Amino acid sequence: MEFIHETIDLGYNDLVADTTKSGRTYTDPDGYSYTSITTVLSILNEESIQAWRAKVGEEKANKISQQASSRGTAVHEIIEKYLKNEDTSDFLPHIKQSLENLKPKLHKSLGKIYGLETSLYSRHLGLAGRCDCIAEWDGVPSIIDFKTSRRPKKKKDIPHYFAQGSGYAVMWEERTGMPITNVVILMDVDNFHPIVYKEHRDNHIELLMDTKKEYDRRNIFK
Repeated sequence: MEFIHETIDLGYNDLVADTTKSGRTYTDPDGYSYTSITTVLSILNEESIQAWRAKVGEEKANKISQQASSRGTAVHEIIEKYLKNEDTSDFLPHIKQSLENLKPKLHKSLGKIYGLETSLYSRHLGLAGRCDCIAEWDGVPSIIDFKTSRRPKKKKDIPHYFAQGSGYAVMWEERTGMPITNVVILMDVDNFHPIVYKEHRDNHIELLMDTKKEYDRRNIFK
């Protein structure tokens, strides 16, 4: 199938990103700097990640993390090319399989696409980031985030995913005037069927704002 695209003018093509040891920042066309929403929300998982690393050991943890990161990046790339109606034959077999796993969900629910890998920012939130996909999902304008996982995750395990999507929804409305309240997480899971979770943006803004305050408190004297 051919996916339909409707370009929405943001007034800029991209944001300048800068990655350091302390995280990533973005600079808007007027020169204002914003902390990455991913960097801010990463503090929600610090304790669980530290516990996991202590359990499996640093060497194994580093190996698993690197593999997961590489796979996640490649899966995002193949999905982006597929949704742009481009050729995806040059990817490795296991990455192609992830796309095959997700295709039924994409074909059933994904409608008009407004943006892919779109750089967004919000002066209200003081945050910026790059959103996987802004499109209609089951006919409703939505923020859609693509995830990969080694095991199935329950909704209660991924509040940071919904907070991230909710932040993108606010950024998108601030930049375009188009309200979006539907946040969709589409997850490819190893040896399991794909999972789709949907949430309302407003259910997770408080968590995002509280986490931003905590991040700012930690970094105020750095």
